[in-house]
Amino acid sequence: MDNAGLVREYKTFLKLEKSLSSNTVEAYIDDLDKLLNHLNTVGIQPVDTTLQDLQEMVGGLHELGINPRSQARIVSGIKSFYRFLLIEKYINKDPTELLESPKIGLKLPTFLSVDEINRIIGAIDLSQKEGQRNRAILETLYSCGLRVSELINIKFPDLYLDEGFIRVEGKGKKQRLVPVSPVAIKEINFYLDDRQRIEVKHGYEDVLFLNRRGAALTRVMIFYIIRQHCAIAGIHKTVSPHTFRHSFATHLLEGGANLRAIQQMLGHEKITTTEIYTHLDRDFIRAEILQHHPRNQDL
Repeated sequence: MDNAGLVREYKTFLKLEKSLSSNTVEAYIDDLDKLLNHLNTVGIQPVDTTLQDLQEMVGGLHELGINPRSQARIVSGIKSFYRFLLIEKYINKDPTELLESPKIGLKLPTFLSVDEINRIIGAIDLSQKEGQRNRAILETLYSCGLRVSELINIKFPDLYLDEGFIRVEGKGKKQRLVPVSPVAIKEINFYLDDRQRIEVKHGYEDVLFLNRRGAALTRVMIFYIIRQHCAIAGIHKTVSPHTFRHSFATHLLEGGANLRAIQQMLGHEKITTTEIYTHLDRDFIRAEILQHHPRNQDL
């Protein structure tokens, strides 16, 4: 089979067998394109590739100035492709079995203080047409710790506001119920009054958060809304929708929430993903130790 055919089969495999989202599938295919371009340059077919060939390709990524984190992602994509070839019996042995990813240090996510969250949300002008919508969006992001893709895909059947929950569909199409705060519920209900005055486009009747043209909001628009109000609030950190998610988890941990509970609310498949939050806010942790450890008590 030619390379184009392999790519088509692999793409179908990612969608159907691995149940990955369209964005994730495209990221895998983009990484695969880098591999195929390299192999084409040196005249090697994917099914004939050796570990040494792949090591040379990965070494070339470093020479191109691609950072270690991006290199690691590309290597992960290459390994996924060769696992597919092995499963489908295009190859008898996986050449990526001993392929190492570059070492990357622990990168702690940026988060906001409660005061900074309040300043950003407080910077929203409710007299503006989309003001109440934007306040509901930011309160929901912070209250529920959602990914931006989860936020923009909330539909009316997902709302259980009387019970205090929102149903979201996370990675791998896995659904979970997330508690939503009374403050966020109040802001959503205020927004629903405004939403009734929007002329909704066909096909978006069930979508909760709409743009001014009556269609679903994009990920880019959520980034824009956040950065716009950060500027107004005088917040100079690099803030994204994911920053609100990190802040949600950090503030829960600081408040004494169980790590397993945070894992469930964030929709993390592995507890190790959630454990990164135990490394955050060292000043807070130090203050807690100074206050509660018996060796730090005044004599």
